Amino acid sequence: MRWISGRESDNVEDARGGGIGGPAMIGGGGIGIAVLALVAMFFGLDPRVVLNGVGGGGQDAGYQQSAQPAQDTGPQGEQVQFVRRVVASTEDVWTAMFRQMNARYDPPKLVLFSGAVQSACGTAQSATGPFYCPGDQKVYIDLSFFDELSRRFGAPGDFARAYVIAHEVGHHVQDELGITRKVESARRQAGQEQANQLSVMVELQADCLAGVWANHGNRNQFAFEPGDVQEGIQAATAVGDDRLQKQARGYVVPDSFTHGSSAQRVRWFRRGIESGDIGQCNTFGAPQL
Repeated sequence: MRWISGRESDNVEDARGGGIGGPAMIGGGGIGIAVLALVAMFFGLDPRVVLNGVGGGGQDAGYQQSAQPAQDTGPQGEQVQFVRRVVASTEDVWTAMFRQMNARYDPPKLVLFSGAVQSACGTAQSATGPFYCPGDQKVYIDLSFFDELSRRFGAPGDFARAYVIAHEVGHHVQDELGITRKVESARRQAGQEQANQLSVMVELQADCLAGVWANHGNRNQFAFEPGDVQEGIQAATAVGDDRLQKQARGYVVPDSFTHGSSAQRVRWFRRGIESGDIGQCNTFGAPQL
């Protein structure tokens, strides 16, 4: 990715170094190491969903970890600067698109953490992966995930990292549009298989929204270079439920999918990036995912 304009967002907070001692408590009788390794690589909407109730969620909603604006210093300074620029680009794109819909876009905060973090959704560790918490409308990312994305999943490059950020911001866009509340309400009334399917629709829509961002950001803040889109596709492929289950279990259970298969994630990401149209991201009304 070649940056055309270099505005950096002020909505990035640095909570690294002030982590929470000890491992996070996991409710529901505990999770086996193999399963934890599997879900750790998912891009989560809510750690309570991803980890079956990390930290109890609601009881911690009033606690906010002290965070300062992220500084471009230290060994991860370049990555912090990159994150701030991608966040700024999402702010510009979604503000303009909401304005076209006669609506106001309130951007999320992005919190950088290391090891563990406290959010309104409960306590989460780095193993949870990047996630969006509707309770405080913040995106949480441990920068070590980018190294994992490159080394373990074969999805290196700036565009792959930008896709991760844009996907989580996509969850905030869903929240702003009222989609998150409707889906969570439906999930509470659904059986497990139907609840999983709703989660898949949410995640695939976020993939599509990440593509919409890339389409518009490419016109304004950065220019695609050869291989950039392929980096995003590699990232989407790497975190497909089928691929992760195959790696962790040796077999695939489609009814247990919560994020979508690799093919589905790539298809919806492509739909967003090729159309640049939020109207093309209605996974809930699609005849086939």
